[in-house]
Amino acid sequence: MLKRIGIIANIEKPKTKEVLISLVEWLETKGAEFALEEELLPLVGKRESAYPREEVASHSDMIIALGGDGTLLAAARAVGRRGTPILGVNLGRLGFLTELKPEEIFSTLERIWKEHYTLEKRMIIKAVLLSKPGKPTFYALNDLVIDKGSFSRVIQLETFINGESLSTFSADGLILSTPTGSTAYSLSAGGPIINPRMEAIIITPICPHSLSVRPMVISQEEVFEVAVYSDHNLAMLTIDGQVGYELSSGDRVRITKGDYKITLVHSTAQSFYQVLREKLKWGLEPGSEG
Repeated sequence: MLKRIGIIANIEKPKTKEVLISLVEWLETKGAEFALEEELLPLVGKRESAYPREEVASHSDMIIALGGDGTLLAAARAVGRRGTPILGVNLGRLGFLTELKPEEIFSTLERIWKEHYTLEKRMIIKAVLLSKPGKPTFYALNDLVIDKGSFSRVIQLETFINGESLSTFSADGLILSTPTGSTAYSLSAGGPIINPRMEAIIITPICPHSLSVRPMVISQEEVFEVAVYSDHNLAMLTIDGQVGYELSSGDRVRITKGDYKITLVHSTAQSFYQVLREKLKWGLEPGSEG
């Protein structure tokens, strides 16, 4: 039963305060337990129910992420290995991961409490910085991006799969994406769309200086490594577009399938392909978007 509700939200969204207050009031009328991240106290109070973001999952059966896809990704990072299911509510524009609209929250919670929902496990990817002391490790639900940072010069990327040399090329960077993240940065850079129920790693170069360097999809079982070389001695590893880590020239990063999964809550019959049609405006007559 998903009765204890955790709430993580993006306070920068204009609709957040209104939706959050309505949600808390509704939960109180239902006698439901809830846990808020501390950052939401200025919007709704309820100090007795507030916790640091990293602790919300331990007081919840389900997390509601109010915001956009970035908020859900932040919630996934906070949940980590706990496996607490996440329900995304879209207070922004596009939103591939946050499937609910604000006006659908309460009818959806009613269905969930009647156990009319499904749980979907999503693969994550893991990056290990082999050349750094302690081998720092990061996990991403959407993608890991290695790029040139704030400098205008390209970087050189030497790539390997299962220890075998693949290619060395110059580019603005490289995106390592999960199927969940295939509709994010990877798609914008020319990568393929992959059903998020699949398990694979997508390798998408960013503006490579060779037309022969193309996106690739490799098996979840394979090990991808990249050595990064930079004339300005710096590059950047970014995790889900939210956490950054500086790389030095010569650093080597290993990317594999993660050793745990993130669980998303689905309470509608909407399929992945319906989401694509709606979000990407497929099938509309030219000029009918507005």
